[in-house]
Amino acid sequence: MNPSAVASSKQKAGASQPSETSYKRKRGVFQKELQHMMYGFGDDPNPLPESVALMEDIVVEYVTDLVHKAQDIGSKRGKLSVEDFLYLIRKDYPKLNRCTELLSMNEELKQARKAFETDEEKLRKAFEADEDQKLTSTE
Repeated sequence: MNPSAVASSKQKAGASQPSETSYKRKRGVFQKELQHMMYGFGDDPNPLPESVALMEDIVVEYVTDLVHKAQDIGSKRGKLSVEDFLYLIRKDYPKLNRCTELLSMNEELKQARKAFETDEEKLRKAFEADEDQKLTSTE
């Protein structure tokens, strides 16, 4: 094996591991969530801390890479948008379908909250008007 092939294979192997200088972050931020997700996908209820740490590293690396790619796409327009992320996952149909489903649910929840707030506001005003009428009629 020639030395340049060995060097390039070491670079490829090291590429999957984030360098210490590339970013500093708190470890264990997503520990509980990942434990629950791992259990949901068939792992032990209390997975090994090493397994959870490895999953966290993989997830953080994936999300970071996705965000950087989306920033590259969004920088052409000058802003980052949801469509940039949808564009990146467009060939992964399960992810794309789940994202569009979650986005539509989020929109429905926003509309429901808005409708609830306006209904609540109308009820409050009606109650205040009723209270004012009671006060003026008792005087």
